[in-house]
Amino acid sequence: MPSLSLRVNLDPEGRIGPGKVELLENIASFGSISAAAREMEMSYKHAWDLVEEMNKLFGKPLIAAQTGGKHGGGAQLTQLGLSVVGRFRAIERAASSAALPHLNALQEEIANA
Repeated sequence: MPSLSLRVNLDPEGRIGPGKVELLENIASFGSISAAAREMEMSYKHAWDLVEEMNKLFGKPLIAAQTGGKHGGGAQLTQLGLSVVGRFRAIERAASSAALPHLNALQEEIANA
């Protein structure tokens, strides 16, 4: 079945898509950038670089991170981070809904080829 993949261009230098949003969702789920990175099979540095890129893009932090130590570290989404995830997923649902008849038509064309 054909599917839709969405990326939102926010400025000439930056965009947000399913990978970055999944990273934010995993940070929210695991409470940790490193655990989110492991879940997505990426390095901690790459995950941190993506977080920094999003923070720069939005002009404010999307996650609040605490450094490790005796009491452990961790990370959680800020209100902005939660909003970005929610809005992206809403855009994704709306686009998928609008595209569904066309995706079904493409599937029929593939089946009838």
